[in-house]
Amino acid sequence: MDSLIPFTTSGSLVDCVDRKMLVVLRDGRKLQGVLRSYDQFANLVLEDTVERIYHQDVFAEMWRGLFLIRGENVVLLGEIDLDQEDEVPLRQVEWSVLEPYHKQDIANKKRREEVKSQVLYEEKGFCKEGGEGDGY
Repeated sequence: MDSLIPFTTSGSLVDCVDRKMLVVLRDGRKLQGVLRSYDQFANLVLEDTVERIYHQDVFAEMWRGLFLIRGENVVLLGEIDLDQEDEVPLRQVEWSVLEPYHKQDIANKKRREEVKSQVLYEEKGFCKEGGEGDGY
């Protein structure tokens, strides 16, 4: 009977080992690399990792190499389809060109979240819990 229950734990990652994966972290960073290992806490080891930033229809990559990710920081994990990866209609630019725009996007998002949090606190009675990187 237990064999009919689908994997809902880190055991479901067994088919993802040695495949190129996209990982989105709680702080918003997006990493791409080859999943080499994981454990029962869904801590991940990515090899040949790059961090990607996006702005409108362009992206930039920064080489990060071997990357160990604590499982509780993973928001999304998905396999990259290598056949369709090159068909994405985005243009690659240098990191230094895109980084100021990316930082401005992050600052704008933070301001919007602060305004939203203030409205929820004042008008709806929500508490101001959490902090940096607490929201997905």
